[in-house]
Formats: sequence, structure tokens, C-alpha cells
Amino acid sequence: MKTEDQQPLILEAAGDVPGDLVAVAAVTAATLLCVYVPVLNESILRILLGVAMVLFVPGYALIAALFPAKGDLDGIERVALSFGLSIAVVPLIGLALNYTPWGIRLDPILASLTLFTLAMTLVAWYRRLLLPAGDRFTVPAREMLGAAWTEFYDPGASRLDRGLSALLVVSIVAAISTTAYVIAVPKEGERFTEFYILGPGGKAADYPIDFAAGSTQSLIVGVGNHEYREIPYTVEALALNQTFDSTTNTSTIHAAEPLDGFMVTVPHNGTEEMAWNFSVPSPDYNRIEFLLFNETVPGPDVQGQERINASYRDLHLWVRVRPA
Repeated sequence: MKTEDQQPLILEAAGDVPGDLVAVAAVTAATLLCVYVPVLNESILRILLGVAMVLFVPGYALIAALFPAKGDLDGIERVALSFGLSIAVVPLIGLALNYTPWGIRLDPILASLTLFTLAMTLVAWYRRLLLPAGDRFTVPAREMLGAAWTEFYDPGASRLDRGLSALLVVSIVAAISTTAYVIAVPKEGERFTEFYILGPGGKAADYPIDFAAGSTQSLIVGVGNHEYREIPYTVEALALNQTFDSTTNTSTIHAAEPLDGFMVTVPHNGTEEMAWNFSVPSPDYNRIEFLLFNETVPGPDVQGQERINASYRDLHLWVRVRPA
């Protein structure tokens, strides 16, 4: 493009701001605010804008960049392709991020979607400016609103037509409200708590199972809360002398000694992993029992198998304790 042709294009860009592209940029900016602003990130706006940002906005910006003329596609085709391309573009961006140092996390994904959407918006705006004014795609918002207003307040329309139009509007509002409620208040799934132990390396391996009495050993105790509320848990560990009778398929606890106990408060959908150091005082013990209690913790008079049965979750680790 020649230098003398650039000035009119710049002036035209300043005076011709397409409303649909401005709306795309506004939704993108609003999504960023609803993710990072403390008050907004707990509202329903975060969910609604997040869904739009993933399922529609990037695809619409890409379609606008690919097809800047109003004769390229009609409105229904643009909307349908916007959904389809968004569903295709977002996973591809996630796949690309998977091979970068940033990985698939909230900040890199949101930054990538924002940059992609804004870049496509600028390309779409520029490509529309290269077309004659009458050939550029625009969203006829005023015409659509005017037609809707005429439909509802047409003096020549019958009461039945007006009633059906009002019913249609109520149905659309009800459908949108129901969808928003389902997204914002999802049905609660199964309530459960994860309780697990890991080796000192943070893996389900290399557990301390053969050591000398009195020596210090290490484990990691993990608690995951999926109870839909914050819960103060109590973790206890017992050293047991226990035998198993294979003929009767029963276990007998001959001795039990408390090793340690602590409390941990875990929010819903939160997980806490605590490093735990312990020692078994005598080679008479051959099993370590881990007990998890929620708000209800039995008194000290409940011991042995009764205490194990009263726990919310329990784990055990068979050990071989050698003399010191």
C-alpha cells in the first residue's frame, strides 16, 4: 500500500469501529477481570464469561478475520462456525502449551486465549477496512432491535400475536436463566474424603517397612476433602501387635500404642499432604494403623479395634521392626 493511501485508512479506522469486534474485545477484557478481581471471581459472571470465552469468542474472532465481507457467510453460519472453531482452537492452544515450560495452567491458557482473540480481532478489523464500506460485514443490531420492537408493539397485530410473542420472550429468558443456574449451581456429586500415605519421596512406593526399633522413619500423610464443606480432620497413628488367623479369617490385636496425632483443616476440593516422622519403640509391634476422624473424635476410653471401627477412614502398613 502506498504512503498516500495510508492516511485515509487510518482516518477511516478511527471513524468506523465495528460493534461486534468491540464486543469481542469487551468480553475478553471482562473475562480477565472476572478471573483476577477478588470480588468478581466469586460471582456467576466468571462462569458465564468463562464459558463464552472458551466456546464462542475465539471462534467468532477467527471467523471475522477469515470472512470480513458480509456476503461471505450469513449470520447463522457465522454463529455455528464460531462455536465449532472455538471448540477446535482451544484444545489446540492447550496442546501447544503442553510442550512449553508454562504447561496447561489457568494463567498461560487465559493469556494465550486473550492474545489469540485480540490478534484475530485486529486482523478482522483491518481486513474489513480494506473492503468498500458497503461490502463489510456488520451486525445489524439496530435493525434487529427495531424489528423486535415493531413485532411486539405493532398496532395492527392481534392480541394473540402479541401474546405469543410475549410467551416466546418469557421462554427464552427462562431457558437462559435455567442454563445459568445449572452452570452456577452444579448438582453435588458423591461426598467422600481421600486418605492416603506416600513414601518419603512423595510416591506410592518405598514405604519404611523394615527398620530398627526407635529409629526415625518418614512418611507423607495426605487428606483430600470432597465433602462440599470445610472439615477439621484429626489424624492418629497407632502401633499394633496384631496376628491373623487364616483358618477363621479373623485378626486379633494383642497390644496397641499411640504414636502420634494431629489436626488439619481442609477446605472443599482441597488436599493437604503432611510429612510425618515416627518411630516404633519396640520390635513387638508389626503394624502401623492410620486413623482419620472428621468432626467426631471418640474419647480416650475407646481403644483398640473399637477405635479403628469408630474412625472415618483407616489405613495400615505392615512393618518388620528389628531390635535396636
